[in-house]
Amino acid sequence: MSENPTITPDFSDNSQFSEEQIETARVFFAQPVSFIMGAVRMDAMPAADLPEVAFAGRSNVGKSSLINGLVGQKYLARASNEPGRTREINFFLLAEKVRLVDLPGYGFARVSRSIADKFQDLGRAYLRGRPNLKRVYVLIDARHGLKKVDLEALDALDVAAVSYQIVLTKADKIKPAEVDKVVAETLKAIAKRPAAFPRVLATSSEKGQGMPELRAEIVRLCIEE
Repeated sequence: MSENPTITPDFSDNSQFSEEQIETARVFFAQPVSFIMGAVRMDAMPAADLPEVAFAGRSNVGKSSLINGLVGQKYLARASNEPGRTREINFFLLAEKVRLVDLPGYGFARVSRSIADKFQDLGRAYLRGRPNLKRVYVLIDARHGLKKVDLEALDALDVAAVSYQIVLTKADKIKPAEVDKVVAETLKAIAKRPAAFPRVLATSSEKGQGMPELRAEIVRLCIEE
C-alpha cells in the first residue's frame, strides 16, 4: 500500500479579509523597510509619532523569521544562535508609515536572573510608555502551545492593558488537525483575558501560510483605522 501524500496545511482564514484587503496588505509590506535602531532605554527610543506593532515571545519561538517573512526579506531581523541574546528593543520602519518592533525574548535560561530582569523590565517599560502601540503579537510555538512562562507574559499584558493577539508559529511542523486543536485550546485559554484579541492566527514563516492574514491585520490596525 502506498503512503499517503504529504498534505500542506492551509492556515488562512480569508473570511476575515476580502481579496482586496489581502492584496493591499501584500503591496504595503512590499514597500521599503529598514532597521532604525536598537534601544536599551526608554529615552533612546524613536518619538511616538507613528503607529507601532510589537512582537513578543519565548526565545527561539521564531520572531526574527516571522518579521523577515512579513516583509519578504531574509536578514532584516537577525536571529541569534544563543537564546536570550536579543537584549534591545529593535525598531524597523516600514513604508515610512509603520514601525515593527522586536521585543526581547523571554523564557531563556542562559543568562543570569539579574540580566534577564533588566531587559525584561525594558520590555515592560515599553508596553507602559508607548501610546502609539497598536497591538502586541505574542508568538507561541504551535508544537508546544501556551506554557507557564507565556501565561506570565499574558498576565503582564493584561495588567498593562495592552491589546495583544496570539500568533502560532511553526504550524507547518504539525498536522492540520493538531493545528486546529492548538488554536481551539489557545482560544479557550485566553477567553476571559481582558486585553486578548479573540482570534488566533496560525502561521508558518517557512511555508508562508497565515502571513497574508497577519499582514492584513497590521494594515487594518495601523493604516485603515
